[in-house]
Amino acid sequence: MRNALIAAIALSTGMLPSAVALADEGQWQPYQMPSIADKLSERGIDIPAKQLADLTSYPMNAVVGLGYCTASFVSPQGLVVTNHHCAYRAIQYNSKKEHNYLADGFLATSKDKEPTAGPNERLYITEAVTDVSEQVKKDIGEDPLQRYENIQANRKTLIKECESDDNYRCSVRSFHNGLEYYLIKQLIIRDVRLVYAPPESAGAFGGDIDNYEYPRHSADFTFLRAYVGKDGQPAAYAEDNVPYVPKSYLKVNADGVKAGDGVFVAGYPGSTSRYRLTSELKFASDWLYPTLATRYQLRIDTIEAMSANDKDVKIKYAGTLAGMANRMKKYNGLLDGFKATDITGIKQSREDDFLAWLAKDAEYQSFQAQFDELETLLVEQRLQRQGRYYFNNAQSSELLATANKLYRLAKEKQKSDAEREEGYQDRDMKMFKARLKRLDSSFAISVDKTLWMQDLEAYLAQDNRVAELDAMLNEGDSEVSLSDKLDALYALSSLTDKQKRLAWMDADANAFETSADPFIRLAVALYPQNMQAEKDAKTLAGKLSKARPDYMKAIIAYNKANGWPVYPDANGTLRITYGMVDGYQSADALYKQPFTRLEGITAKHTGVEPFNAPAKLLEAIEAKRYGTHAVESVYQDPASWLCRLFSCLDKPEEFGSVPVNFLSSVDTTGGNSGSPVFNGKGELVGLNFDSTYEAITKDWFFNPTITRAVHVDIRYILWMMDEVDNAQNLIEELDLVNN
Repeated sequence: MRNALIAAIALSTGMLPSAVALADEGQWQPYQMPSIADKLSERGIDIPAKQLADLTSYPMNAVVGLGYCTASFVSPQGLVVTNHHCAYRAIQYNSKKEHNYLADGFLATSKDKEPTAGPNERLYITEAVTDVSEQVKKDIGEDPLQRYENIQANRKTLIKECESDDNYRCSVRSFHNGLEYYLIKQLIIRDVRLVYAPPESAGAFGGDIDNYEYPRHSADFTFLRAYVGKDGQPAAYAEDNVPYVPKSYLKVNADGVKAGDGVFVAGYPGSTSRYRLTSELKFASDWLYPTLATRYQLRIDTIEAMSANDKDVKIKYAGTLAGMANRMKKYNGLLDGFKATDITGIKQSREDDFLAWLAKDAEYQSFQAQFDELETLLVEQRLQRQGRYYFNNAQSSELLATANKLYRLAKEKQKSDAEREEGYQDRDMKMFKARLKRLDSSFAISVDKTLWMQDLEAYLAQDNRVAELDAMLNEGDSEVSLSDKLDALYALSSLTDKQKRLAWMDADANAFETSADPFIRLAVALYPQNMQAEKDAKTLAGKLSKARPDYMKAIIAYNKANGWPVYPDANGTLRITYGMVDGYQSADALYKQPFTRLEGITAKHTGVEPFNAPAKLLEAIEAKRYGTHAVESVYQDPASWLCRLFSCLDKPEEFGSVPVNFLSSVDTTGGNSGSPVFNGKGELVGLNFDSTYEAITKDWFFNPTITRAVHVDIRYILWMMDEVDNAQNLIEELDLVNN
């Protein structure tokens, strides 16, 4: 009924259904904002598009990356807000048996009580994005391997020039599959501290059961703080560092949003595959996702079983387990989504239409041969991945992975810094060292060995074998079990000791090649195989660096000819997406209302994890201690044309509570976690943290009817701070505004 109404109104008003369908699609580069200014205006987003394109102006200069999630500055004292699950490792890092902040939550009542978030935590502030396509593709040649190496050399030259100041981290990212390249310049904040996190029972209320589901009731937020040296420059953690003063920080709208309001999200979406071919989707659907999901489920079951009665293991592997569970559910959601909506059929139909268009377009008629060549290369790529899958997994031990990286570092240091592989240059050594230090906080021999043995058994059960690895597995007494052999490796290795691990960073290749450490010996033995695999992958990447851009030229022309949006696939760089607060018709024929209420928490609460809300939160709800954060209605005036079109069907008469989570039609994916959700004025009204289960397939195909992102409502965050955790010191830092 709802979809029919939308179509009827669209036709009666002269709006084509396709225009409605594609209205909110797109993970746009900031510079593209002026080109879609009319679409932003239609959604009620009043902040000028030119302002959104300016990374030095509010609000974009307040949006920061964590390297894997998004965050934003919300005070002049460097206070940063992101998701609880994005700050999970920071909370885990500070959790011990005697004070488990994951279980109990954490609040620093003053700045001197804010602990470090860990040696690996960084904030990245994007200051400039520059088109460097010409420089990257200059004189790269035709030989595939040389072509790949020349592209990398050109990238590294640009990066080195950009990083003349040690306070900056630069990267050159590929857009449109190598058609374009952009240089990203980011200021690095190296001292990040934990400020305030709700208990996991609130921050991840519903756990994996509710993950990707709706309605949701999650307090998925955490506050961090950026610190710098006394001179205002980025510096490593030191007790006398001072809070960073950002160039701007977000205004927080305490009144939030209503259904039908236009919103936009800024952040760092990780990866999408919307321009990939149908054959690539079939490979993912038929082999890749089922294979990965099977392995993840086994690892999840193993860690859960081993941590059930061991608090130390539970804390150490909490972040690992949460990440794997999230990926596991996503793979299952993708597989379910492919079946439910026949994404493969939709993409094949679009691809057939694309090829028919090519045949008719004089400029692209000769492209069919190039398209066939691309398909041939993709077959080669799939065979490479399948052939190496079990061998790569057989190197999954954290100690072996560490030995591999350390030996690779020793080999790379034989070259000039410019010639070294990325990850092994001088610029990478601080993070390299920090990762080695942090291993102890997320590693237990018993768990590592069990997981590794599972991968080794899977490797031994298939035919793509590597002689050097087999020799290690068969070494010694044939009567000794694999489990006992692995026990001996761990017992004899020095890599379990942090100081000895760090000392290997300064060792030369000869020290590795004469070492008796079993993991070092294995890394040396496997090095030639790993390097050959890397060479093969680079050669194929060199071939694809020509085929993919040619394909993208044609696809972009085809999309423009059809009036469809043209934006690059997500690649971890800063993007903006827009939409509106809106519910949706779910697969079970129920219309999902756009907002959830506090009372939904008590309705779901069972007292058993993951539906074990904190007692103080339940008490505040029971007492209806809403403070100033409750709202009577979350809907527009029923007479509103926008309300009639989209958001107010079957709405309840009154809301009468504090909004907890809400839905919008913005186009997000992994990496957008923690992204600020803005109202039309550019004020913070929530945090992005998830998508609905039906929307998971948007990584491959954007379906506007069911694609919804899930956000934490700012009113719930403020209510938790005000009425539950008494975080008045932080509320006073915020720039609160009202409608």
